[in-house]
Amino acid sequence: MTRLVVLDVNETLSDVSALRPVFAEVGLGEAAAAAWFAGVLRDGFALTAVGATAPFADLGRDGLRTMLADRPDDADAAADRVLEAFRTLPLHPDVAPGLAALRDAGVRVATLSNGSAAVAESLLSRAGIADLVEAFLTVEDVGVWKPAEAAYRHALTTCDVPAAEATMVAAHAWDVDGAHRAGLRTVYVDRAGAPYPASFATPDATVRGLDELVARLT
Repeated sequence: MTRLVVLDVNETLSDVSALRPVFAEVGLGEAAAAAWFAGVLRDGFALTAVGATAPFADLGRDGLRTMLADRPDDADAAADRVLEAFRTLPLHPDVAPGLAALRDAGVRVATLSNGSAAVAESLLSRAGIADLVEAFLTVEDVGVWKPAEAAYRHALTTCDVPAAEATMVAAHAWDVDGAHRAGLRTVYVDRAGAPYPASFATPDATVRGLDELVARLT
């Protein structure tokens, strides 16, 4: 029985595709948005692997400066523009009804992000649904990025729920895999409509959006 749903934030809740026109605006091209986001995750994972860490925003700015290296005079302004857009991304349209359904079913909800808790809370506050989440959690409090086990343990400890009664919901196979290894049930949100990578632990369920989630919890 799932008592607690732990939600990933970036791409699971927020629509990161909204960054594409911003990357075009600063002269990098729309395709650079996905490369930048993947690079931030890569660097966060790499630091965790060697026992170090850095905030998402710092790695994001570093990545943008690298991408803008041929434009040193306006690199900082362009990076500011992208990071501000990242902080104010829209929600996927299924998020609000999905969270409302979880509330109505009596399921507790927390977010767990590799980014800051403040950004996650602001994301839901702008949509008027922050009150549907009891805890906005960040890996910054434990010094390791997901999918390290300690990140998921932080959510379980903070919310005082055993792993067997918690479900991690994420749009990333690596997040599903990490939560599975930490003992949580898992639901994969298939935002891209692509095959699930076979190298990662298979999720307990797959949904296309959060509005399908309650029906898949057991």
